[in-house]
Amino acid sequence: MPVHNADIAAIFTEIADRLEIEGGNPFRVRAYRNAARSIDELGCSVQTMIAKGEDLKCVPGIGADLDAKIREIVATGTCALLQRLRRTLPPAIVELLQIPGLGPKRVRALHEALAVETQEQLVRAARDGRIRKLRGFGAATEAHILDSIEAKLDKSRRFKLAMAEQYAGPLLAYLRATPGVDKVYAAGSFRRMRETVGDLDILVTARDGAAVIQRFTQYEEVNTVLASGDTRSSIVLRSGIQVDLRVVEPESAGAALVYLTGSKAHNIALRRIAQTRGLKINEYGVFRGSDRIAGDTEESVYAAIGLAWVAPELREDRGEVEAARTNRLPVLIERADLCGDLHAHTKATDGRDSLRDMALAARDNGLSYLAITDHSQRLAMAHGLDPARLAKQIDEIDQLNVELVGITLLKGIEVDILEDGSLDLPDSILARLDIVVGAIHSHFDLPRAKQTARVLRAMDHPYFSILAHPSGRLIEEREPCDIDMLSVIRKARARGCYLELNAHPERLDLLDTWCQMTKAQGVLVAISSDAHSRLEFANLRFGIGQARRGWLEKGDVLNSRTLAELRPLLARTLSVPESI
Repeated sequence: MPVHNADIAAIFTEIADRLEIEGGNPFRVRAYRNAARSIDELGCSVQTMIAKGEDLKCVPGIGADLDAKIREIVATGTCALLQRLRRTLPPAIVELLQIPGLGPKRVRALHEALAVETQEQLVRAARDGRIRKLRGFGAATEAHILDSIEAKLDKSRRFKLAMAEQYAGPLLAYLRATPGVDKVYAAGSFRRMRETVGDLDILVTARDGAAVIQRFTQYEEVNTVLASGDTRSSIVLRSGIQVDLRVVEPESAGAALVYLTGSKAHNIALRRIAQTRGLKINEYGVFRGSDRIAGDTEESVYAAIGLAWVAPELREDRGEVEAARTNRLPVLIERADLCGDLHAHTKATDGRDSLRDMALAARDNGLSYLAITDHSQRLAMAHGLDPARLAKQIDEIDQLNVELVGITLLKGIEVDILEDGSLDLPDSILARLDIVVGAIHSHFDLPRAKQTARVLRAMDHPYFSILAHPSGRLIEEREPCDIDMLSVIRKARARGCYLELNAHPERLDLLDTWCQMTKAQGVLVAISSDAHSRLEFANLRFGIGQARRGWLEKGDVLNSRTLAELRPLLARTLSVPESI
């Protein structure tokens, strides 16, 4: 695989950024920056120099150590130092460097003084007035950072994934019924399963583009036609969602789908690789000169530039291109891999269906076990269970399991984590359960250190299985708690308990980058529906999408295990024998 000078320079720049954020030796940081600049400005190919046996130490700033690392990059596409640095810092922290006015030194200062790791935490720190108190920042800098990041994170024109799906499905079906249409695809951030989407992007393959455009603009939910041509059109639906349509001939279907799916950063990376091979890649195909050599399928596009096909959910330029280059892409979790669901509610609290109805619905959705985790007593609004009512439900579950066929109910609770980190129910009743799901439902605005300590204390409880919706966020309604998630993940690893990826489309919590962190730390994730009715098991598909964005494989997911495999994993979290 060709390695361009720009690839080597980018790796050295990232190493320098990460070293500086970590507070590394400034001379070492400067050496990598200087080397990156020298290689980027070099008039000849470093890879060619190595092939000819030339000495790289003739390049300004390159000594024996950097010479060895360059050769490693040319041979493997990466280097061990970069991989180590990527494991020592939260994945999202480097994204702070994309904020105007934030260089590595300032990111380091924010990380050390305020424990800022994500863009959302940066917004919170700025809004709380904590940044201005740091040396070298001040009120003006704080305001500039807040303006920059809020512009970057502006969600005013974005729609939650589940809502977008409601409008995309019928429109796609409508277009598929158009005479002469070959295939219809959803693309863009919707296909990548982003938690929110801006515009909907749709690709149609057909010979007569004008006929497709005409039918598209006549869709009954169209409010405004923004543009209409022979091969592309834009409309705004009455819901406010803008939809952009592109029509290409079948020979270009794969190339157009890659282009329209994005992300922009992923596509730029693909084009850069194509250029190193003397190729051009666009929405019509992959070209060598005027000859199209690929483009009818996505697989052909990736293969033409030496890559394995990349699943849409991974296309965010977070290491997937390198993984595709070296055949290290994960085999991502599928909905069919889930054997059960470990978080669901009944009408005993704030659910809408009975134990039996929830059990049968779970079975109908292809599950073989379901944990009943109604709320604990503190949530009075949800009519939470006190010890007596929970004991009665335990008995009901035991009786129902005698009658049920093809589905097993697990006895559980979604127990409140109180402000001091204690749990909302006594050990005497928790000891009778198969699973204890701990959750924060109050005091979301505690300072970072106190919030983190609260959760860590709860996880130390002898009856604690899974941390539910770990950040407590509601998308576009409530910001995540300010919490040190890496410490939480490491505590889960040490304690032997698990984290939930809540599949409810209002939550989708864990964040995708936190899924990557959890996977890297070897902690299993439970993809749970948080179903409050028998209809909500379908939400598991959104959790699967989020898990795939977080690089999770079947083996990374707790409830991909059979019930026989699951029981000992739960038993070890509850300080009870394995025969639960």
